[in-house]
Parts: sequence; C-alpha cells; structure tokens
Amino acid sequence: MAELRSVDPRTLQLNPNNPRRTPVSPAMDEQLVASIKAVGIFQPPSVIPKDDGLMIVVGNRRVKAAIKAGLPTIDVMVCDADEAADAMRSVAENLIRASMSSVDIWRAIERLEAQGWNEQAISDALALPVRTVRRLKLLAHLHPAMLDVMALGSMPNEEQLRTIAAATAEEQAQVWKKHKPKKGQTDIAWHEVARALAKRRMPASAAKFGDDLARAYGIVWEDDLFAPPGEDSRTTTNVEGFFGAQQEWLQNNLPERGRLLPVDEYGRCDLPKKAERVYGKPGKTDLVGHYIDTRTGEVQSVAYRLPETKKAGKPAGGTKATTGTTTGAAGGSDDDMPAARTRPDVTQKGIAMIGDLRTDALHQALADAPIADDTLLGMLVLALGGDNVTVDSGSDLNGNDRQAISRTLTEAGVLTADPDRLRRAARMMLAAVLSCRENRSQTGPFARIAGEAIGASLRLPNMATEELLSCLSRGALE
Repeated sequence: MAELRSVDPRTLQLNPNNPRRTPVSPAMDEQLVASIKAVGIFQPPSVIPKDDGLMIVVGNRRVKAAIKAGLPTIDVMVCDADEAADAMRSVAENLIRASMSSVDIWRAIERLEAQGWNEQAISDALALPVRTVRRLKLLAHLHPAMLDVMALGSMPNEEQLRTIAAATAEEQAQVWKKHKPKKGQTDIAWHEVARALAKRRMPASAAKFGDDLARAYGIVWEDDLFAPPGEDSRTTTNVEGFFGAQQEWLQNNLPERGRLLPVDEYGRCDLPKKAERVYGKPGKTDLVGHYIDTRTGEVQSVAYRLPETKKAGKPAGGTKATTGTTTGAAGGSDDDMPAARTRPDVTQKGIAMIGDLRTDALHQALADAPIADDTLLGMLVLALGGDNVTVDSGSDLNGNDRQAISRTLTEAGVLTADPDRLRRAARMMLAAVLSCRENRSQTGPFARIAGEAIGASLRLPNMATEELLSCLSRGALE
C-alpha cells in the first residue's frame, strides 16, 4: 500500500532504467527549479524500497531540481515494488503529457491575477521573464471567440498577434463577424484579420520633438510589449499629430544653411529645379536640405548643389544690345525659330552599356567578395523586390508590396544595417514568395524544406477532418 513519507532528496537513488535518456534543455530544468522554489512540488515523486534505501520510479527531474533548489526534505510516495508496473508508470509519466497551449496560459495568468498574484510572483513561480508575462497578459484580452479558435491549434504568427492585440475589443468583435470560420472549420486567414485591424503607428524612436510638442499635438505613446528589450518601443496611432509635431520641430531647428524640402507623392524629397544631388561629403558651396520621410517619420537630410549662374556676355564690337526684336535673314523673329535640340547627358546606348558593366561588376563581387551575413540577407530581400521578378504564390502580396518591403531596408539609397529591420523584412518577403499550394503558385519542394527548417509542421491544424479523409484511398487511410 502506498505511503506518503518526508525524506531528504539527497538520499534517494536515481532510477538506472529511467526511460528519459535524452536530457531536456537547461532552460526547462531552470524553469522547474524556479517553480519549486516559488511554490514547491505539487506531485510527489514515486519511490520503491531498494537495497535498504529508496529508489526513484517516477520524478527524477523533480528530485534533482529539489536538490538544486536547496530543499532539506520533500514528500515522496513510497509504493510496493512491482517491476512490471514500475516500468509502465515510469514510461507513462514521461510520455502521456501535454503542455498547456498559449491560450490556456493566457487565461491561467488572468485567473492568477484575479486571486492576488502580481506579475513578479507569477514570473518567479513559472520561471518566465516579467516581459513575457506582460505579453501574455496583453494577448489574454483578445476577443474570446478568437481565443477559442486559437486554442484548437490555429494560431496567427507573432506579427499578426501584435496587430490584433493592439485593436480594441469592439474593433476585434466587428472584424471577427466577417472573418470567423464557418461551422465545422477551424482554419482562419489570420493575415486578413490582422490587415483589417491594422493601424499605422509611428515610433517614438523616430521623433525629434519632446514632451511639450507631443502634448500640444495630442500624442499619446503606447508601449509595444513585443519589441526587443533595451530599445524605445513606444508608438502612437496619432499619425497626423506625429507629423505635425515633427514638422514644427524641424522648422524651429533648421541648421545654418539648411533648407526645408518638400516631398513628392512617393515620399521622396523634391529638390529645387535643376539641382544636382551630392553623394558623399558636401562641398563648401553645397546646400543641405532636410525633410521628413513619410514612411518612417524620420527626419532625413540630403546634400545638393545648384547650377552656377552664367554671367551675360558683352555684345560683339562693343555695341550696346538693343531691346527690340532681332530679325533673322528671312525677316522673322527669334520667337519663330525652332528651339535647338540638346543632346542628353547619356544616350540610350550609353545607359545600356553602363548597365552591362555594372551587372558584370555586381556578379563578380557576388562570386568572390566577402559579404557579411546581414548584408547578404538584405540583398536577398532587395533582389526579390526587383522590377524583373514575377512571383505567383498563395500570398495576397504583389510586386508593389514586395518593393514596399524592400524600401523599408533602404535609407537615402543605402542598405540598412539594422538587424531587426532586416529580419522583419526577410520574414515578410519569404511569406510573399514561398507557397506549397497545388497550382501554378507552388514554389516546389524547396518550400517544404524551408518549412521543416523552421518547424512549420508543428503549426499544422488537425487534418483528421471528414473533408480531407474523403480524399484518401483505403490504402492511404490504413
């Protein structure tokens, strides 16, 4: 008969036939130690008498964690020795487990807070960073119907979750009416839900203005709990107020010889007529223009020079120029003369030759020049957004969208070195290109290989539906 006994965990013998031979990750062990320190051991390990001592049958990790946590004693369940039953209990304890889904964790944290647990206590007990607890708390406030579908296994990606969670409950409920699955279905086009709830947000990291202007323009900063730690993750949905405050700051803080430049409909700075852009270090006579990037909200600068004004030449023979209309040999005025055709700086043939030379140089550099991983990643994104690339995929992103993704990596014609921006752009570009659909949009076997590399199969929903099973032969079913 089983007996509950309090023992020193250091006196227990480890099970030499423990079915768990492959160790779990150190992070999971640390999580168990932290949980035991905070709330103790809920399920006592099972032991049996062995050589005048006690040997662990079930709970080897719990015993090791208790020792590491410094517990002097723990409760164990002493059972009668039965080799066959012990072997089955040991296997069942390690095999028949199911971790909580993310939705269940969100709801559990909500219940814990209702019972008086604070963020730090939950973090200590569950061995989760406080930032993760806050993130889960945010997602726990998603529309309940969405959570029910997510709990069945259909989960949006993190970027989509960020967008959905940032919307109000009323907005989520309204969008869900349109995009909720039909009866018997669980697959959700989460990208469509996220797109319907998406709001443009301007980052505080791009703001040059201070708190005074922010208050004057009604700007309220909200923390982005998904952003990496150590950076300013605040954003605002008051886009109009953001650009107003940014513009006022720029007008009041123009440097000497600085010029305020307008932007065109594509967000590019509009240089004065006949101005020539200067790349590299500007000269003493060059001008520097400042403008606000309409995509990122950042203040940008560009150097340019204006053409030199030509001095009027003196008339030949020292005679004064007349103000009357000069007539030609045929008696006509200069206004009637056809305008002289000017030769372009580079002919079409010359442009083609320059393109060939640049392409050859680019290909040679790609073949043997050292390229950093971040630069290579950014170049791959830019290549897929090129004018000569046509992609048919299951995504609803088109060529213009891929070019928009590429433009997020270029600032004033320079590839960004921001690793977070590169990663986000790479993820979006891959989603726009890779497809496993059985039609002309299929990428081929490489999409399957790419999916396996990042664990995409773990996110597949339950395939045992009547609709899919009806498509299988008897042999395939068996």
